[in-house]
Amino acid sequence: MDTNTAILACMLIPALAAIGNLVLRDSPNLRDGMTLVAAILTFGSVLNILYNEGNGTTEPLVLFSVMPGLDLAFNVEPLGLLFAIVASGLWIVTHLYGVGYMRGNNEDNHARFFCFFSVAISTTMGIAFSANMFTLFLFYEALTLSTFPLVAHKGTPEATAGARTYLGILIGTSIGLQLVAVIWTWTITGTLDFTKGGILEGHIAGPMVAVLLALYAFGVGKAALMPFHRWLPAAMVAPTPVSALLHAVAVVKAGVFTMLKVGIYIFGIDFLAETGASEWLMWLAAFSIVAASIVAMTKDNLKARLAYSTVSQLSYITLGMALATSMGVLGGGMHIAMHAMGKITLFMCAGSIYVAVHKTEISQMTGLGRVMPITFGAFLIGALSIIGLPPLGGSWSKWLLVMGAADTGQWVMIVVLMVSSLLNVAYLLSIVGRGFFLPNPEIAAGAKSAEAGVLVWLPPALTAFGCLVLFFYAGDIQTFLMPLVAETGVSNGQ
Repeated sequence: MDTNTAILACMLIPALAAIGNLVLRDSPNLRDGMTLVAAILTFGSVLNILYNEGNGTTEPLVLFSVMPGLDLAFNVEPLGLLFAIVASGLWIVTHLYGVGYMRGNNEDNHARFFCFFSVAISTTMGIAFSANMFTLFLFYEALTLSTFPLVAHKGTPEATAGARTYLGILIGTSIGLQLVAVIWTWTITGTLDFTKGGILEGHIAGPMVAVLLALYAFGVGKAALMPFHRWLPAAMVAPTPVSALLHAVAVVKAGVFTMLKVGIYIFGIDFLAETGASEWLMWLAAFSIVAASIVAMTKDNLKARLAYSTVSQLSYITLGMALATSMGVLGGGMHIAMHAMGKITLFMCAGSIYVAVHKTEISQMTGLGRVMPITFGAFLIGALSIIGLPPLGGSWSKWLLVMGAADTGQWVMIVVLMVSSLLNVAYLLSIVGRGFFLPNPEIAAGAKSAEAGVLVWLPPALTAFGCLVLFFYAGDIQTFLMPLVAETGVSNGQ
């Protein structure tokens, strides 16, 4: 399959799966099997692109032009391909988990759920392969709209309220701020193409550079920068498979992925460094990292704690871009993969606990590790990766971010990263400790296993193993992303 065909297949296969879910709504086994095949084919299409292009950048595939400088176009470049690999690969694992969760928890409207789930994957692939800011913006909005029914899936007053907050903040920031930034960029440059080194130098100067960056930074609401972060905790009313893939991988990573694309291809890292326009964003990201971690420590609801943890971890990636150094960009790009693997593990473990024993509050989980050792063991591994301890993947991306801060002499940022890791220890390992080591009279010694079904506990076990595997392949990921910061133009294999 040639690259252009594979790019289109990555978007069309999930879209066809969405239709298939509605057609096969009354045949659950056939429907779920069909979606699994679609997930595998989508991942295969992404791997086909990887085989064809490596870490090179291709010429845009233009579907149509709205006007000069506004094309609906797609191409391959290292950061987008990494994002596509992560999202499509984890779709396979999360679909299996979603089937086990939805059936084990006796959820309603399975066909509708997996239909919108598939649409969301299709739009995520569109974001990953967007060749310009115009295309990315369209798919960014489509992702918001396609995930709204997933957040509101349960139909309860709480779910409806959470979904309204989710939609209101994400649509409000993107239309009110990001769209303004996109139009401003096109007006002064005549293009929105993602270009190595950026497109703004020579077209804007002085304080206006920081103002335009602010419109992008706050307009990309999915990056969950404070104070536009409340949508993420509000979205935790959704079923856990939604929290796992869409709010640990696809939706939130679409936000920080967009932030990195803007920094690298619209502004240009060198331009940001020369103007100092991103210095304020660096401090805001640092504040979000620490503040969200402190809030996470106060939450007794497990998914709420993980949600604020995600707010904090997303700001690591924003910080990487705002540092405007090669190491910062590489650390931010790598953290997309490392955090995705660790956080999806934690969310799936939370769902496994809920399916098995219907516990949602951390204070209710005393002693559960002794009857759910696989789930709590996977949680431990995911937590250690989020904290950044070797031999787990998260240690390398955090190290690169520390090196990025050191390159610019930002010692305060190094302290922020270290303090954040200590806070990670406090709010994540305390859950594991409660589960394994605190006594619970209701759980007798030698009590039989309370693990949920195999489709619920196996996926987080697999992703926990993935956290370990990523540790040993971090160097390959760094090499793969090197064209983002190479001084010469990007070409296939260079």
